[in-house]
Amino acid sequence: MKFNTNSNTYIIIYSVVMVVVVAVLLSVAALGLKPRQEANMLNEKKTQIVKALGEDPATVAYDSVITKAVILDASGAVVSEDVNEVFAALNDLNGSFAAQRYPIFVATSGVVVPLYGAGLWGPIWGYIALDADMNTVKGIVLDHSGETPGLGAEITTPKHQAMYPGKTIYEGDAIVGVTLKKGGADKSNPHEVDAITGGTKTSDGVTAMISDCLNYYKPYFDAARAAAVATVEAESNTINE
Repeated sequence: MKFNTNSNTYIIIYSVVMVVVVAVLLSVAALGLKPRQEANMLNEKKTQIVKALGEDPATVAYDSVITKAVILDASGAVVSEDVNEVFAALNDLNGSFAAQRYPIFVATSGVVVPLYGAGLWGPIWGYIALDADMNTVKGIVLDHSGETPGLGAEITTPKHQAMYPGKTIYEGDAIVGVTLKKGGADKSNPHEVDAITGGTKTSDGVTAMISDCLNYYKPYFDAARAAAVATVEAESNTINE
């Protein structure tokens, strides 16, 4: 049977067949690439966690600095030690926080917690690492989806992120986080860093994100800090006996 290649019917049938064939090929390709894409996403998360600790991912492996990854509930209790669940929670961090499921990474010295908030034009996120005292910042990694280049997007630069190590998040018994101070930080204030010049809304978003997210983990931090104090007191009593 000979088809009239110039007819509308032929053109429609040909177009439909091509669309179906291309769709099938794309689906097969997507399925084939999915494991590699997931592996790359997992590696990216691990890389950012290592960076937050102030280490170089090129020379320091995730497994050498992270001893375990867990999910906490609102009381600070561990509800899951399944590593796959922990990283899955990072894929929808906003949803995880809303469900009161808080992923945390316990390091050889301190912890790393994920951050998620709102910038000027869209979501901002990252990781912040705390020393073993659950108070002193070891490092931070920040990223965004659409902040203005040269302004709010400066939160991703090494120059900006280098200001956080050594800052503290507690003021008495309250977590105040780290404030990005417009006009320049008071160098004597342990909770302030310089805001982004011309990026006030992004800076305010980072300030709120750090405070909000760290307070989700406050019960866990408080318990760890109390345990550390109890250990010191016990050791002191033993020495004095």
